[in-house]
Amino acid sequence: MIDGPGDGRSDLWGPLRERYARPGPRRLLALDGGGIRGVMTLEILAEIERQLRELRGAGPEFRLCHFFDYVGGTSTGAIIAAGLARGMSVAELLDFYTAVGPQMFDRAAIWNRWKHLYDADPLQRQLQQVFGADADLFPASLRCLLLVVTRNSTTDSPWPISSNPLARYNDPARPDCNLRIPLWRLVRASTAAPVYFPPEVIEWDPKDPAKAFVFVDGGITPYNNPALLLYRMATLPEYRLGWPSGEDRLMLVSVGTGSAPLLGTTAADPESHLLATGKGVLGALMNGAGIEQDLNCRVFGRCVHGPVIDRELGDLVPREADGEPIPLARDLGRAFLYARYQPDLTAAGLAALGLTGIDPAKVQALDAVDRIDDLRRIGRVAAARDVRMTDFGVLASA
Repeated sequence: MIDGPGDGRSDLWGPLRERYARPGPRRLLALDGGGIRGVMTLEILAEIERQLRELRGAGPEFRLCHFFDYVGGTSTGAIIAAGLARGMSVAELLDFYTAVGPQMFDRAAIWNRWKHLYDADPLQRQLQQVFGADADLFPASLRCLLLVVTRNSTTDSPWPISSNPLARYNDPARPDCNLRIPLWRLVRASTAAPVYFPPEVIEWDPKDPAKAFVFVDGGITPYNNPALLLYRMATLPEYRLGWPSGEDRLMLVSVGTGSAPLLGTTAADPESHLLATGKGVLGALMNGAGIEQDLNCRVFGRCVHGPVIDRELGDLVPREADGEPIPLARDLGRAFLYARYQPDLTAAGLAALGLTGIDPAKVQALDAVDRIDDLRRIGRVAAARDVRMTDFGVLASA
């Protein structure tokens, strides 16, 4: 059922009403932040889109929004998630990133961007063009549910903004209804990475100055990897969707922008590079939070694919005594099926993909705009190796 808890708001689903009135199963897609490395995410999504299209015998009009019921993203993942929710193909988003990526993530233009603090900057114009200047979070603007992770600097708190029409703060009777915020502004707020872009100021209620907030990159919250957050917002009754859990009812696909641990000081020289260590604190916290989100998804969900967490835990894919994965036909009682796609950008990881000709240091930076071709190649090779519809079980064709 899609009706709210007796609040008479089921009509807000508009053109999405018939789809979300069906009982399920449901599929969730969570997309990490990570700057220009989002092109790797897109190459992995392209393979998922291709295999789903083939499995379903669909034509070129098939889109991931036809399969995934709820798409969420942070920072660069928010750009991709918004495009998918609008009905864009992965190829269209790849064209967008290839053309506009250098403008979005190149450090060379930092000063020029900050001069545009109170003007229409290039990213604003590009986002308006690709998403539509008038598109908002009402169902008429989207093809599936959308979650955008932002950080409200004014209140010092993460603000996950959902298009769920039943959510408490999405009631059109409220003067500060979330659904009225232009989609491009929410995406701009989620991508307002410090150093790269000025903050985004959004007036939630134009008549109330207290409802004007400053937003910075959603990636500097615990939800740069928004997978577990998306699961909670889809299932907890407080968010008013209340989708049922279960391995045959819910699948969560999580796509990262590549792992690249930054090695620190050694025991032989523990006090060296203290300045570098200090500068890396934020990155270390974000990396640790992302790993924790992934690990929790593997604990509560049933992992069907994912890189090794560490040498003690392994990949947490449930296995038989002989090491073979337990068939999905045997329900283990987990809350959802879970697949994590995350290319390894270390020298060892690239070598495992047969990509020894790519310099790891050149592709690990969030602003590696001169390495888009290499990043896309990594994404394609990783996707060809890792993406298998058999991991989606019956939810692939349901």
